[in-house]
Amino acid sequence: MRNEKFRLNKTEYSAKNILLIAELGTSHGADPVKAKELIAAAAGAGADCVKFQIVYADEILHPATGEVALPGGKIRLYDRFKELEVPLSFYAEMKQEVESRGLLFLCTPFGIKSARELKSLGPALVKTASPELNYCQLLKEVGGYGLPILLSTGVSRLGDIEEALSILGQKENICLLHCVTAYPAPEADYNLRVLQNLSGIFGVPVGVSDHSADSTLVPVLAAAMGASVIEKHFCLSRDDPGLDDPIALPPDEFARMAKAVRQASDRGPGKTLAMMRREWGRGTVEAVLGDGVKRLAPSEKANYERTKRSIHALRDIAAGETIGKKMIACLRTEKILRPGLPPLWEEYIIGRKAAAFIPAGEGIRFEDI
Repeated sequence: MRNEKFRLNKTEYSAKNILLIAELGTSHGADPVKAKELIAAAAGAGADCVKFQIVYADEILHPATGEVALPGGKIRLYDRFKELEVPLSFYAEMKQEVESRGLLFLCTPFGIKSARELKSLGPALVKTASPELNYCQLLKEVGGYGLPILLSTGVSRLGDIEEALSILGQKENICLLHCVTAYPAPEADYNLRVLQNLSGIFGVPVGVSDHSADSTLVPVLAAAMGASVIEKHFCLSRDDPGLDDPIALPPDEFARMAKAVRQASDRGPGKTLAMMRREWGRGTVEAVLGDGVKRLAPSEKANYERTKRSIHALRDIAAGETIGKKMIACLRTEKILRPGLPPLWEEYIIGRKAAAFIPAGEGIRFEDI
């Protein structure tokens, strides 16, 4: 079994020494006291690394995105992201808190501003989320930092991953995180045999960013398939109001996962698969392992164009008006607006005239210029 190693701070992470990430995301609700509670709980639950997200709403989506159905119910997503904006000093304080406990501080930026702010903190590594896999401008930015990179690959095809790696410009110390972008993600959609194929095709270590509900099924099987990194959302309680709290693991369940993954690493793939087949049944295990062919999972197919970045109008653009750089942005489309051209077309669009009226928020297509 191929098992590339992810190197970080002189430590090698592999299927024998898996990096366990507690993804806090925005569960802290911009409250530093709660954030520190989450960090302490993650440390006690066996996490190696605690992850945050630097959120600026304008880097992610347009105000016209409207309401989006999330695990906690329908919310106006742009407004919620605005509520989660905090000064950089918040993340500097959290980095200090994480590292004081001997853990790694990890953070996801969603645009150039947040990426540069993150760089100023001196992180040991950086992660890009699945919707930004095609955001070439951001990939070029973080690829120039010389840091180890975790690259999430939800809602993607092989060609998307290949393009992202080419934009980053190198494969040195990059780990691909296989992901199913659904909340919660059905365990049977995970197709975990793809881990070995992704590692073999691209020559990089692999891991899993797991959005499934169960605490052990996907993580333990991922360990058996050679994962070097496993990430799970973390919360204090699933009843908390965080965006991802309904599908996150509270401390006791994260601790259960950490113990099970460590045991699987010690046991080895053969014995682990045999044990899982006894506990879960051969049919369930085979459904989660899948056939190893990289494809869009059934639960995420509909999100392929809408979750990823595309070029959107920041304001109304009149027919015949010349499109300037400050009039457009590479944003997530989500469910209401129409998708536009991929981010790599941004320079092509700038300086062209609008062929017809383009409403604020809508994606810009070839027929619009």
